[in-house]
Amino acid sequence: MIDLFIQIRVVDIIDIGLVAALLYGLYTLVKGTTATSIFLGIVAIWLIWQVVKALQMELLSSILGAFVSVGFIALIIIFQPEIRRFLFTIGTQARENKLSRKFHLFRVNSSSILDVEAVARACQNMSDIKQGALIIITKQNQLDDIAATGVEINADISNSLIENIFFKNSPLHDGAMIITSNRIRSARCILPVTKKTDIPGHYGLRHRAAIGITEENDCFVLVVSEETGCISLVKNTSITTLKRDEIQKAIEKELA
Repeated sequence: MIDLFIQIRVVDIIDIGLVAALLYGLYTLVKGTTATSIFLGIVAIWLIWQVVKALQMELLSSILGAFVSVGFIALIIIFQPEIRRFLFTIGTQARENKLSRKFHLFRVNSSSILDVEAVARACQNMSDIKQGALIIITKQNQLDDIAATGVEINADISNSLIENIFFKNSPLHDGAMIITSNRIRSARCILPVTKKTDIPGHYGLRHRAAIGITEENDCFVLVVSEETGCISLVKNTSITTLKRDEIQKAIEKELA
């Protein structure tokens, strides 16, 4: 036992820590989805394989080794959404860190670009009459692929225009609105619905679509419930219910 501990290097401890952090990061990405059980099963098989190799059980070790080797390609297919979200998270954080270091002295507050007051007022008015709405406000990612699924608007922001688009008899009310650089870019956009299974049942399709778009994109979403009139802010797959006087501050906080 003494010889075993003597042979452990600092690099080995760092290696174990990095692997543990990687596994934890992967688990948090798939947590709450149908991929959780698959992920835990793969980890269990890998641990069994390591134990079998240590016990020098050649036949079982070769079978499990072949399964792990061939299964690598299958994992890429099974976990394609999770891998995409993982790479997106890393890329977004790296880009933000690089830009903040490079242009720290020249940053402009995004809340001064977006007409936050008009958006907040529209949400308040739609909440009063329980008019459903789904508003995406972009950051770095312009959501070109999502905007292409809807109808191009390319108009200045005003609370009246937002309310008219989401009016229940409007041909553009069904779907999401995308706001980019203080302009209503498009409406009636189709969003991917999240596959998370741990979402409370009282959240409807709008909230699930809002979670789905924030899973893989750098944006946040304002949702007005048609059933209750409640206003929610969705970011990074989390939902926060807002009071009327909190809407404008919440938007400014996200853009600051």
